[in-house]
Amino acid sequence: MTDIEYGRRRQLLRVRGRNVGWVPPLLLLVGIVLVDFNTSEHFRIITWIVLVPGTAAAICGVRTTGAFAVLAVVTYVAADSAWPGQYQAGLGDFVLVAVGGLLAVVACAVRLRKERQTLHIQDIAETTRRTVLRPLPSPWAGVEHAGVYLAADVDARVGGDFYDIQPSPHGTRLFVGDVQGKGLGAVETAAALLGTFREAAYHEADLATVAERLEIRMLRHRMHTTALGRGDGDRFATAVLIGFPDDAAERIEVVNFGHEAPLAVGPRGVRELPSGEGLPLGFADLLGGLPPVHRVPLAADETLLLVTDGVTEARDRRGTFYPLALELAPEVAAGPEHTDPARLVRWVRDGVLRHSGGRLNDDTTVFAVRRVRGEWGERGVPGVVGRGGDEGRSGS
Repeated sequence: MTDIEYGRRRQLLRVRGRNVGWVPPLLLLVGIVLVDFNTSEHFRIITWIVLVPGTAAAICGVRTTGAFAVLAVVTYVAADSAWPGQYQAGLGDFVLVAVGGLLAVVACAVRLRKERQTLHIQDIAETTRRTVLRPLPSPWAGVEHAGVYLAADVDARVGGDFYDIQPSPHGTRLFVGDVQGKGLGAVETAAALLGTFREAAYHEADLATVAERLEIRMLRHRMHTTALGRGDGDRFATAVLIGFPDDAAERIEVVNFGHEAPLAVGPRGVRELPSGEGLPLGFADLLGGLPPVHRVPLAADETLLLVTDGVTEARDRRGTFYPLALELAPEVAAGPEHTDPARLVRWVRDGVLRHSGGRLNDDTTVFAVRRVRGEWGERGVPGVVGRGGDEGRSGS
């Protein structure tokens, strides 16, 4: 009970900082004794005291459970001895209470071991998530942003959705996507793509070249996993690659690899940016080339909203898809403060959970970003004076 993991679990059994896990089994013990003494000899329930260590095993530690097991045996002997001999429960029930207490202690030890293993796995998953979806300060690289990621598998906490912002001497680049499939294979693919994005987005001046590097990385990753004998040969990823050029304060560059169309949200309403007419990453050879780079306007007072299909394909009980743009329009019209990235992300998250009743069938990512006025250019690239800057710092 001294491990960090147990400290986390025990917080759930505390009231005003005090451990109260022992209270339910103690109340149960007292209740059984009182009922046994206040009923007739034809209704003896003292044997039910075997439930006390069993209850402690579910919510207490091994020592506390052992203490309740001993207390249950002692209380049983004392309470049963208070009755005349012909009404006593006898040796058989005594053995039941004693063996029940012993089994409760064993069960508690097994439970705590499983809890320790589960919490360790969750820590690993959380570390993996933070490695793939690295924490980003806000504002960062001339933009303020907010993002939320909800894994369909709550216990796993990780999946194939990803996003990142990379400052560079050529402007800030944004990458949001969704790897096909689930599990560690999808996480591994997302990590491979993000690693390439962080390097290519920093070094390459042309966004089309960054897109080409990402396509090549996807193909190489599939070749590698196939050579290992894994069934990842057909894995792909939908994604949106966005560039914020230094020399165009109200224009962005967009490359859409078959992903949900980004939304520009501002005082003038909600408008959809170029949709995913291109194929996902890994399938460029089917069209004979990569998706084009679109240069589209984005006003200084507009926020860019990007979501994965976990949002647009969220269904209610009747099977109706979540109408993001339709519900977003009146929210944006309520006032300019509603386009704040953090507020916008929270609103979309709550709307999806409300629409789906909290039942997510796919990993869900909501990411919002907008320019910070007067903080553009190389401000988000500490220590960088050109292409020969400190790569380690810029890629962190």
